Amino acid sequence: MSKRPSLSTSLIHHPYQPPPGFESPAVAIHKASTVIFKDTAEQQARDWKTKSGYTYGLHGTPTTFLLEERVATLEGGLQCLLVPSGLAAISLVDMALLKTGDEVLLPENAYGPGRELARQELAGWGIAHRLYDPMDPQALAQMMTPATKLVWLEAPGSVTMEFPDLAGLVRAARNQGVLTALDNTWGAGVAFNGFDLGSPDEATLGADIVMQALTKYPSGGSDVLMGSVTTRDEVLHLRLKATHMRMGWGIGANDAELVLRSLPSVALRYAAHDVAARTLAHWCAGRAEIAQVLHPALPGSPGHAHWQRLCTQAAGLFSVVFDAKYSRSQVHAFVDELKLFKIGYSWAGSTSLVVPYDLSMIRAKPAWPGTLVRFSIGLEGVEDLQADLAQALGAMV
Repeated sequence: MSKRPSLSTSLIHHPYQPPPGFESPAVAIHKASTVIFKDTAEQQARDWKTKSGYTYGLHGTPTTFLLEERVATLEGGLQCLLVPSGLAAISLVDMALLKTGDEVLLPENAYGPGRELARQELAGWGIAHRLYDPMDPQALAQMMTPATKLVWLEAPGSVTMEFPDLAGLVRAARNQGVLTALDNTWGAGVAFNGFDLGSPDEATLGADIVMQALTKYPSGGSDVLMGSVTTRDEVLHLRLKATHMRMGWGIGANDAELVLRSLPSVALRYAAHDVAARTLAHWCAGRAEIAQVLHPALPGSPGHAHWQRLCTQAAGLFSVVFDAKYSRSQVHAFVDELKLFKIGYSWAGSTSLVVPYDLSMIRAKPAWPGTLVRFSIGLEGVEDLQADLAQALGAMV
């Protein structure tokens, strides 16, 4: 009688394979670091740069490949790379495209951690940065020099909510051969297409790169950290992918599954957040305590005309500037008095959030006196949120 393999060997090398042909709306979760090849020829032929096969878990599994393809569709692009956070997506773009002696231009109201990345890490590597006024494409055009290799765009500014003339900014950069990267976390691929910003006779006018914090709307659950970098140009994609590989950025299969589960409802959720936020923004505009409501869809908000030309929807996010007669401590007391709104960063989850900001830390010359408060509107009843705002405003003294 032949000797049977040990129990451990039998379990590790079990011959059973489930039959093919199983289909379900749910996505299979493929977890792997090691990928098995059938022979040496297959191992030698595989290329991590393409999706024609699998080489190592860090370079992709069926689960992550599927999410990349769906995010590319969401953004209107052709290729997508996934990273562990929105800030990692910004870092990937900067590291892939900039070297010592280069310069990157960022909007003055850019996402704070991205600006700190430039101020600290990039500066330490000999990469310069300057801030430009996002509402002035002509000034951007005049700032660029031969050292300028990348211009970051953000629409709108994630705190001050100013919506820039994206087409004008892209034209200014393209006319001087400078690449543009758009942070489209607010738009989420729903409000507008970052690769299609021009008029009908400018079909190719768009950002070169569109990144997004999938943490926000694509996830929608306030429980995932992930970012994406999407392109339409194969050469640019491979340049980014090479850095992506060398930095060892990867995402977990369980996180990918959570985003894949949420993506089919992103348009519905975005619309619901939009309706609720506009309702509350209009209500806030009628309050005597509030001097300015910053919401791109509201007439009078900076860049409203630019938003109107490009979008029909808006994220569930807006800011208010309190009348200058209210001190910062009074505004903070208002925030603390809120019950349904929870104090916390991020947006696009089911829970409404609130954060006060110091405008002088965002804009060198703030357009408004007074303290700014940003609201992220969740999926609670609008009437309940309005009542919460009213009671907290009523408590201000």
